[in-house]
Amino acid sequence: MGWDKLATTWAVFQGLLIGALPFLLIGVGIASLVRWFSPAGGWLRRLPADPLLGPLTGAALGFALPACECGNVPVARRLIASGAPMATAFGFLFAAPVLNPIVLASTWAAFPDRPWLLLARPLAALAIALALASLLRLLPEAELLSDELLEERRLNQPLGKLSLLERRGGLLGERPQPPIGPQRMAAAEALGHGVREFLNLATLLVFGCAIASLVQTLVPRSWLLAVGDTPTLSILSLMLLAVLVSVCSSVDAFLALGFAAHVTPGALLAFLILGPVIDLKSLSLFGVVLRPGALALTVAGTAVVVLLICQWVNLWQL
Repeated sequence: MGWDKLATTWAVFQGLLIGALPFLLIGVGIASLVRWFSPAGGWLRRLPADPLLGPLTGAALGFALPACECGNVPVARRLIASGAPMATAFGFLFAAPVLNPIVLASTWAAFPDRPWLLLARPLAALAIALALASLLRLLPEAELLSDELLEERRLNQPLGKLSLLERRGGLLGERPQPPIGPQRMAAAEALGHGVREFLNLATLLVFGCAIASLVQTLVPRSWLLAVGDTPTLSILSLMLLAVLVSVCSSVDAFLALGFAAHVTPGALLAFLILGPVIDLKSLSLFGVVLRPGALALTVAGTAVVVLLICQWVNLWQL
């Protein structure tokens, strides 16, 4: 790799990392506040578990918690760890990066002449969240969640729901003691948890940004945009581009503005709805939530749903 490409890679890496770190910090901050205010997570367990209402409720949280795909991972992890229904947590994880005021406002600012896009983007995000929540709920939690998250979630479940062995606590034959009311942890302890989580996720984020910057430098975008007029190939190429560039969902609409006139409407929508769910830097963070098999299922399910939605958009708009 020549010095010019190396300098370009470094510049892209800095841009991705600097753009993502503030949102990651916001997400960790929200998760730490949830841990501090509700150590037992009782109110989180009362969120809807319905296959339809649960994801819709989680997606609606995106309006109140404006974080991109980096910031929503620690929040979704805290929801799951505290015992929130999986449907609600996954609805937030997959839809919140689009369903927040910053992203919707940037989409309108970039494409005021395409009002259909302002409606199609959040609706498509909801469809993806519903589809993925329904797909992942088919897996048992032991095959779905990472080991650390699964253990933390089980420890936060009531004794009446899980046995002592499943909670990994207590002794065989020991009579369970009446639960003691949860004590709010000290602010310094909550801050310590937050700092450790931020450093752990930031390390993964650096790794993801490094891969994304290398790929962006080595793979010319012109190759992917060369099939812009072909309905299906244009969608596939823009899906791949969205994964590779890994730009934050709060600014991806302005990036898409640069090539919007050269691709089909479905391809443009594909870029705007796939990236907030699956890109190289978010994939590096998903490991703290999902097992590899569940992550592969998420990637495949997202790709299929996005392709179907955007094919329909091409039939409608072309």
